[in-house]
Amino acid sequence: MARDFGFLILAVLVLAATCESAVVSPVSESHRSAALELFSPADGSYGSLEETYEALKTFKVLGIEKKHDIRTSSCASVADALKSTSSALKDFVDALRVNSILKCELNSEAVRGIQSKLKDSLNGANSLIDFYYSIGGLVLLKEQISEVDVHLGDADRIFRSIKALGQSDGRWRLSSNNPESSNNAAGIALEALAGVISLATPQIDNSLITTLKNDILKLFDGIERYDDGTCYFDEKLVGARGHQSPLSSSASVVRGIAAIAAATTETLNLPGEKILGLAKFFLGVGVPGSAHDLYHQIDALSCLENIRESTPLILSLPATVISVTKKDQLKVRASTVLGSPAPTLSVRLMQIFVSGSKDASVIDQKLKFDAASGMHVLETLPKNIDVGSYIFSFEVIFHNPEHKKTYVSGGRTRVLVHITGVIKTDNAEIVILDGDRGSVETQKKLKLPGDNAVALSANHLQKLRLSFDLSTPFGNVFKPHQAFLKLRHESGVDHIFLVGNSGKKFEIILDFLGLVEKFFYLSGRYDIQLTVGDADMENSFLQPLGFVELDLPDAPEKATRPPPQAVDPYSRYGPKAEISHIFRAPEKRPAKELSLAFLGLVLVPFFGFLAGLAQLGPNLKNFPKSTVPSTFAILFHLGIAAVLALYALFWLKLDLFTTLKALGLLGMFLMFVGHKTLSHLASTSSKLKSV
Repeated sequence: MARDFGFLILAVLVLAATCESAVVSPVSESHRSAALELFSPADGSYGSLEETYEALKTFKVLGIEKKHDIRTSSCASVADALKSTSSALKDFVDALRVNSILKCELNSEAVRGIQSKLKDSLNGANSLIDFYYSIGGLVLLKEQISEVDVHLGDADRIFRSIKALGQSDGRWRLSSNNPESSNNAAGIALEALAGVISLATPQIDNSLITTLKNDILKLFDGIERYDDGTCYFDEKLVGARGHQSPLSSSASVVRGIAAIAAATTETLNLPGEKILGLAKFFLGVGVPGSAHDLYHQIDALSCLENIRESTPLILSLPATVISVTKKDQLKVRASTVLGSPAPTLSVRLMQIFVSGSKDASVIDQKLKFDAASGMHVLETLPKNIDVGSYIFSFEVIFHNPEHKKTYVSGGRTRVLVHITGVIKTDNAEIVILDGDRGSVETQKKLKLPGDNAVALSANHLQKLRLSFDLSTPFGNVFKPHQAFLKLRHESGVDHIFLVGNSGKKFEIILDFLGLVEKFFYLSGRYDIQLTVGDADMENSFLQPLGFVELDLPDAPEKATRPPPQAVDPYSRYGPKAEISHIFRAPEKRPAKELSLAFLGLVLVPFFGFLAGLAQLGPNLKNFPKSTVPSTFAILFHLGIAAVLALYALFWLKLDLFTTLKALGLLGMFLMFVGHKTLSHLASTSSKLKSV
């Protein structure tokens, strides 16, 4: 998930780099709603102490009163982790982090045991991760329990051991055996070094801190930067800790710098433009879709807000679309990244650029501060501003010069603003002109936008002219992005024409004599449709105007045929045309009496057979008398009777296939029992002959 989110962030940054300016807003209610949704415990607890800390820290920074009752279960997990002899250093640190927020009641013996384990681990540490968790655990113990002695007497040695893993470009390695360095490791190292500085007794050698400050500046030399001022730390290494997205890497570095700034009293001389660029990066992400990414974003913004002498200020606009028709006012809000009010200052509108042009108007106009809303308001737009897209350049002026040393405003801030309005349409008409003299044959006035239903007729020797005027609410010329005239033939063939302009007047003349080939010589009705639209035009419209009945000459033999019309793919699933079947008239049949007479003649031989059988009597001399042969003989005769019954059923109701299947089964049965019966008769006959 982190990997995918990292690629998403890169895509957003590439898009931002192509824009003229980027607008960011401080943390809002959207972040709070997302936090409550993403950090939702299951069965009253989170999956791990790390997840618990991320949720609690995010809630704390956002000022969310905990909606979930997790104190009991979380404190129990903290106590178990601290008591366990098998807990790793990370488990101890996560438990202490959770406890720093929940303030659980800790067992003093367990705390002393942790202190001993952390110091032993620190003495034997040989990787950056070991230093990070050992020192981080001791710092947390110092903050939570005053009775515990966690001071470091050999702080210089530990400091140099961590510093030995650093590189010339400001990045760090995770261990001496790993030659690859990363920005994420640099953030971890800075946090560990800040812990060493806070735990040192006596204080760290000042030359070591000076070297560390230079390393931080080198780290900023390798930061990624885009034209809109957005900055972030990219990660090119995929190592033991997995791929680190730009969000997590940048957050790690920011946490480390904030920790160094809090641990030392010296000025770090951080580059203000790049600190502000990092703030734009974290805010430009929007609202992340995963709990882990949301934690990184909010925690990093909290660290940026608390960095001494480099607190970024954000200028944001509640609305970047201003309607002159509705007399909207341009409002600017100055705040910190978490939305806290800015110190006393003024916001001035310095320049206005036409979007897509380098030409600028020098304004230098102060915005009025509204104490009730906390907004700086531009009450009236400059006189040279009309409907369109502009880039407004703002500058922050601090009332107290000392605030320049504490806050970073980044000089001038450029914001893309859309000035919209209702465009006035006048003198709209559609005319049929005589082709030779240019005289008006038919003239119709139009209401744009509005309902129109003109009915026109023309031949190939005439012309159609459509004209109208467009002007802004200030009476100036307005040229929309789209102005099209479409004629659609009744067969579905479309013809689209661009409407040109000269000043306020928009006009198009269609000479049907020159368009007969384009129209494929298709006479008939053409529906007329006009489209006028623009992003800054509040009353853009697409509406039918009516129709024109064209009488065009017949197409020559080699004329281009109109293209086949696209078939709606959904039409195949619609109702099909009804199929009407015409049955053949039945053949003429004989009279019913004749059919019955014929049936009687067919049955005469059968009844004669029955009469002769009754007169002569059945011949049963050769019928088997023993049990088994007689059984087969009886079954053979019953099988023949069954075949006759099957023929009767076929005549009455069965179909051919059902009859054949049943006849096949009966045939196999008759072959078996008939073979047995005939074998017995043949055996009996041979015995009699031998006697």
